[in-house]
This record gives sequence, C-alpha cells and structure tokens, in this order.
Amino acid sequence: MLTDTHGRTATDLRVSLTDRCNLRCTYCMPEEGLDWLPRPELLSDDEVCRLIRIAVTRLGIRDVRFTGGEPLLRRGLVGIVERTAALTPRPHIALTTNGIGLARLAGPLKEAGLNRVNVSLDTLRPDIFTQLTRRNRHQNVLDGIATAHQAGLQPVKINAVLMPGLNDDEAPDLLAWAIQHGYELRFIEQMPLDAQHGWQRTTMIDAEHILASLRTRFTLTPEPAVHRGTAPAERFVVNGGPHRVGVIASVTRPFCRTCDRTRLTADGQLRTCLFATTETDLRAALRSAGTDGTDDAIARRWQHATRAKALSPGIAEVDYQQPKRPMSAIGG
Repeated sequence: MLTDTHGRTATDLRVSLTDRCNLRCTYCMPEEGLDWLPRPELLSDDEVCRLIRIAVTRLGIRDVRFTGGEPLLRRGLVGIVERTAALTPRPHIALTTNGIGLARLAGPLKEAGLNRVNVSLDTLRPDIFTQLTRRNRHQNVLDGIATAHQAGLQPVKINAVLMPGLNDDEAPDLLAWAIQHGYELRFIEQMPLDAQHGWQRTTMIDAEHILASLRTRFTLTPEPAVHRGTAPAERFVVNGGPHRVGVIASVTRPFCRTCDRTRLTADGQLRTCLFATTETDLRAALRSAGTDGTDDAIARRWQHATRAKALSPGIAEVDYQQPKRPMSAIGG
C-alpha cells in the first residue's frame, strides 16, 4: 500500500499523458504556449500501462484518472484505457479533459472501459470563452459534453474556474444550465499553478464568493461531511435536491489531511502532491536494465516516496512558493 507517515493511504492515481494542450487558458499558460516536453522524455504507452499495472496490482490503487495537458491529444489514449480496464482488480477509470475532440472519442472511450469524464467549461458565453481560452472552440466543448452524456460516461462533471472581470458573475447561470442538462457542476478556486506565475491571492475568486453568488438564486444545504470522504469537493444540495453542486477550495479550505492521491507526470516523474516542489524519477527506473527496473524495485521506490509525503504543502500560507512546473505539465 501507499501509506505515508501521517496515516493517509493513496488509492487514487492521476496520470498525465501529455503536457500539450489545444487551448491557452489565461490561468494556465501564456498565449504563445510553452516549450513542450521532448518526445523521447515522454513515457511510451507501454511504460504508462506498466506503471498503472504496478500501482493497481501491487500498491492498492483503486481509481485511475487520465489528465494532461489535454489527454485527448494522446494518440494511444483509447488503447491505454482498454489495457487499464483489463487489469485485475479493475480500477475505476476517469478522464479530465477540455472537451475538444470528445464528441469524436466519447463512444470509443466508453467501449474501451472509461467510466466517466470531467470537462472544463468556465463560461456559457462564447465571447468570454474566447477571451479565457484564446481559442474559438466553445461549441466544440458543448458538443463533446453532450456526446459524453449520451454515451453513458455519467455523471458528466463540469469543472469551472471563475476569473475576476470575466466570468465571475456566471456561477448561478452555470448551475442552472448544469441542472437543466443533468450534469454535476463543480467550481474550483484558481490555483497558483499558472506558467506565468501571475496568480494573486488577493484577486482570486474564492469559495465564499462562489457560494454567496450561488445563493442569490438557489438554496444550498451542505451535505453531511461523512458523505465527502476523501473527495476534494465540498458538496451542497441544491433547492432540497436531488441536484448537487461542489466547490473545490484548494487554497482557502485545503483538504490535505484526507488526501488519497498520487501523481505521475507525462515524463514519468512521481509527485505525491499537486503542489509539491520535489519529484521522484520513475522513468529512469523503468528504462533501467538492472535490478532497479524490476516491478518490485519500482513499487518500493513509489512506497518510499509516499512515506515522505508532507502533511501539507503550505498553500494556505502567505509565503507559499508555487512549484516550477505549471498545471499543464503536472496534470489536474
């Protein structure tokens, strides 16, 4: 098992399949994009699947989520999902995506064994979408969400980030739209993981602001804490139910004490925390011809790194320093 010295056990694996993305969201990367990882540094499909197999069959991982960058850009995605679904015990498999290309791939991914998707959508207004993402692809995202729902990748969860002066007035409209279509909406506080390091705590739209905005139109009742478990989102029953809305307040209400996640970057680096400033190289072990490259050795290295996981990265502290890698190179 992947247990740390604070009594937490990691059962949820986040696997970044690429650092590339076909959007340029203002809170993630600059308009000109980033220098992508050289292809020889990326894990091959076989290497990705081997690490997942070790995690599931030897280390107690029960949930696998594929992320990016934008994971739909990974050519071998459907095959990776299929091989993951064939493992025993079979993990629950999810995908976080910006939705572009999902209309084409939702069906094949469902057939391969994908259970559900999270789709990023910050606005219902095409013009604001273009300002936020610097791309005119709003309808593609809406089509992808609808196709995923129809394909049975349910519940489709929508992730929204509110930005000051752009979409910070849209929380009630987004919730009404999600309820209308049968999607589950989750608002996420903007996190200090942008490549530009332009994040400022003083301008961030926080959980209190989000909830106050929602309550101008809806009655929200907090779900009992026992229902939350290790989930990052605080959930609220909307207007007495059955619909719910979630708020992930990583900055103002960190949930480190119940964290059950471990992460792999697209270039094979193990991260015990989204906000970690250190990594453990599993790619070198994978490509080693010696005893360091055996499944047992890789599992031990993973366990050793997990035991050293800090109780908290200190994101709530005023002097917090964000990691060098941006979100697109870490994986959501």
